Amino acid sequence: MLVHLLKSKIHRASVTAASVDYEGSLTIAEDLIEQAGLFPFERILCSNMANGARWETYVIRGPRGSGAIELNGAVAHLGKPGDRITIMSFTEVDSTQAAGWQPRVIVLGEGNRIVNERGL
Repeated sequence: MLVHLLKSKIHRASVTAASVDYEGSLTIAEDLIEQAGLFPFERILCSNMANGARWETYVIRGPRGSGAIELNGAVAHLGKPGDRITIMSFTEVDSTQAAGWQPRVIVLGEGNRIVNERGL
């Protein structure tokens, strides 16, 4: 049997920009994508800690080291620069491996710099 478990999480990411005119997605700085174990175009679930909004979209690569977390397209209506969001991706894991499963989790601080890492 397969179970859906958290694969990757970026916690407390600060939104740096929001652009309604972009076609959609969430821009994430390339180094944060790599540290969290995400992939460009991977499906993600996001939640806004400021207003409780939740949405699905996909990852696009932002400039390495920029700290970019940008809401693009219609999602730009669900947050504004400075809002803290959580970005999650999930995977299917065989139930025999589920008990020992460890997601990759990064927690961000000021300037979207990593302040804590787990499961790496």
